[in-house]
Amino acid sequence: MDNSFIGIILSAMATGLGAVPILFLDKINGKMKCILLGFASGVMMAATAFSLIPEALKASNLLVLSIGMLAGTIILNYVNSKVSELDAGDIRFNPGIDRKTLIIVIAIMLHNLPEGLSVGVSYGSGEDNLETIIALAIGLQNAPEGFLVAIYLLSENISRIKSLLIAALTGAVEIVTGTIGYFLASKVDGLVPYGLSFAAGAMLFVIFKELIPDSNERKEEKIPTYAFVLGLLAMLFLVQEFG
Repeated sequence: MDNSFIGIILSAMATGLGAVPILFLDKINGKMKCILLGFASGVMMAATAFSLIPEALKASNLLVLSIGMLAGTIILNYVNSKVSELDAGDIRFNPGIDRKTLIIVIAIMLHNLPEGLSVGVSYGSGEDNLETIIALAIGLQNAPEGFLVAIYLLSENISRIKSLLIAALTGAVEIVTGTIGYFLASKVDGLVPYGLSFAAGAMLFVIFKELIPDSNERKEEKIPTYAFVLGLLAMLFLVQEFG
């Protein structure tokens, strides 16, 4: 478990590390935001399509893959809809940021849950190559994500240090789901393919519901598309090297 836990922590910590540049920057333009989101989308897509799904199929069959992916998509969609329905008045404590911003932070944390799960299940599967690839993939996409979260918080007049810490906290939830995923996958026989499939479905939901639409918010389709392809190619390189 020691090495697995280290891998889970490092991939989650990439969110906080990615936010470090806000100590020196005040803002980024919309074009750079689109590039970062497009790149992160490509990385996640490649990790899902070329690592999680093939490994799930290798360990089971199409029926198991379908059940797991549908479950991941449906459950994350349900959780996302509940967060979207939250009203600022539903938040009953004050962590030092306004309630609207807090709801957004909670949504981002929930968005990170399947990413941590995918890392944990990968380590629990016992497949050395898979765990390395998925941990690198999640860490690679966590860095720009952490940066964007911190930049947003900074734009809401939150201090640099607090923005950095909150961004790191949104990634820290991956340690929890990663640990849960690891223990379930390693202790319960036959659960690994379901866990990999569930993580794949949940990650695809995040890609198509959150990342890709956000990367196209400026209506500049070419820039995020190129960034998406570059992210996908970067991840394919890692798959080639470690797969």
